[in-house]
Amino acid sequence: MSDGIDYGQFAEGRHVNYWKLDRALERELRRIYTDSEFEWAESRLSEFGEIVGHTIADNADYIDDHGPELEPYDKHGEIQNRVRYPAEQLENERLAYEMGIVADSFEAPLGREEPMPLSHTLAMQYLLCYADPGFDCPVAMTAGAALVLEKFDDGDLGAYYEGLTSRTYEDLIEGAMFLTEKQGGSDVGANETRAEYDKEAECWRLYGEKWFCSNIDAEGTLALARTEDAPEGTQGLSMFLVPHADPDEAGDGPYTKGDRLENGPLSPDEVNDQLYRRLKNKLGTIAVPTGEVEFTGAKAYLVGEEENGFKQMTEMLNLERLSNAAASCGIIGRVLLESKIYAANREAFGETIDQYPLMQADLVDMAVDHEAAMAYTFEAARLLSERERAERGAKSAESATDAEDTYRLMRLLVPIAKARTARMAVDTASYGMEIHGGNGYVNDFVTNRLLRDAQVLPIWEGTENILSLDVLRALEREDAHEPLFEAIEGRLETVTHPALADAAETVEAEYHDLAGALATLAGADGEYAQLSAKRLAHYVFDVFTSALLLEEAQTELDDGNGRMALVAQRFVANELETPDARGIVSGDRSALEAFEPIVRGAPVDPETLSEQMAADD
Repeated sequence: MSDGIDYGQFAEGRHVNYWKLDRALERELRRIYTDSEFEWAESRLSEFGEIVGHTIADNADYIDDHGPELEPYDKHGEIQNRVRYPAEQLENERLAYEMGIVADSFEAPLGREEPMPLSHTLAMQYLLCYADPGFDCPVAMTAGAALVLEKFDDGDLGAYYEGLTSRTYEDLIEGAMFLTEKQGGSDVGANETRAEYDKEAECWRLYGEKWFCSNIDAEGTLALARTEDAPEGTQGLSMFLVPHADPDEAGDGPYTKGDRLENGPLSPDEVNDQLYRRLKNKLGTIAVPTGEVEFTGAKAYLVGEEENGFKQMTEMLNLERLSNAAASCGIIGRVLLESKIYAANREAFGETIDQYPLMQADLVDMAVDHEAAMAYTFEAARLLSERERAERGAKSAESATDAEDTYRLMRLLVPIAKARTARMAVDTASYGMEIHGGNGYVNDFVTNRLLRDAQVLPIWEGTENILSLDVLRALEREDAHEPLFEAIEGRLETVTHPALADAAETVEAEYHDLAGALATLAGADGEYAQLSAKRLAHYVFDVFTSALLLEEAQTELDDGNGRMALVAQRFVANELETPDARGIVSGDRSALEAFEPIVRGAPVDPETLSEQMAADD
């Protein structure tokens, strides 16, 4: 077990440094960061992993039982829209935001001349979700709102951008995204909220209701509304920033966290013209207050061009969907950690349960799923980061073309990342609860909360059906299959080690079958294409992820470690191969032989892989 992690030394998956125990995250960031980026980020991520593993994790359990409470009216019956937060949540906010979880990807942090890539906020969100995926929702939307203002604001909302990207808690404001309406849901084009220009006050005013508003009292809320005479559907929607406080009454500039701490709840005169009707009584993600908002003439600022709101919101959605995927990966990582620790300590019939073949195979497959989800998600994050940087700095036709190709592939990968990892998080959290037995089912153990928190991830930012239809649009409108094929072929070409030959052959064959499936759907009627969309999304994930893992395995083999080869082989076998008699007659014991390296992270001498191949032959 040399260089592997002895999980029996831990009592549970808290009061540890999540960064130091997560070698998959370190590997992915070394791959997608530049050397200088990783050199700067390593100590920051280690410090954050320590904070999340101790203070934030402990606070998260308390917040789950004592979450935010809404006080819509004051004692005189006047609207105050106050959300009361426990002190533990305010502490978590201060710790995360002052560590730069949003700011570092927008404004150059100390020690750097330029911001970190957007993949860095996703990496920090991933670590945060080891402790509290609910709190990650406001963090993700704060980053998303900052991205929208960075891309589309003409400078009038600079104070709000500065608040969203502040490293000082007292100067901070959080973001939100109010899309859902009762009659519309995923059909955003059916939204009925309207925007009217008030000539006397020289501002826009919003009227209507939003049905599912997470981070309900955010000062930097983005909402879609239809201006007078605008066309129906998404093409008629404009984007507005709607402050929590009346911008003309609550003081100069946005109403910051510091203002709230110093001055307490807003007076009725300082409340923007909206009513927070109630908070939703949710299954999980208690840390984020989600409710219903009725706009009654709320003052709002137009963001970007009128009737261009939905296109602008899709920029935020790309980041939000990857934040959702990072949250899913974080839940998988925490459940896996808790499961490894529990299995290494729980004795049954004279042995710890991680010594039994069934549990070893289960832990191996949980670990492989985690590796696969991480590889895919952070590759999509790399593309998002590259696209944003290319847009900012594109000065030649060649660089503009590269940015467009990156965008086309990103458009395909992002909805799939969100859809697949969300389902994996639910399944992994459910089985993690089973590993813990009856204890896992009760609220005293974190597996209970992780499953409740995971269950919203397939719903946030689009259901799996909606995302699968988005995959079809990316293929039809952007010809996204072209950069997809290039990416798969390029990775398979790097795979040369004999130990990977069989898996690479399988992936090559499935890649050609995937190409055939795409050609079939391109010539099919719309009804059949929609019927096949979900299967196609999962097929793309399986083939693309297999190619990614094989490339990473080749890189590790070149460095003298065969561990990722075992991970790649197992993923390919699980997702792309169909063994006879469901594998029962195969005599395959690879899960048992791979337990130490895959589950505990022990390195593997590449020579042993070659010896094993010879023995199999």
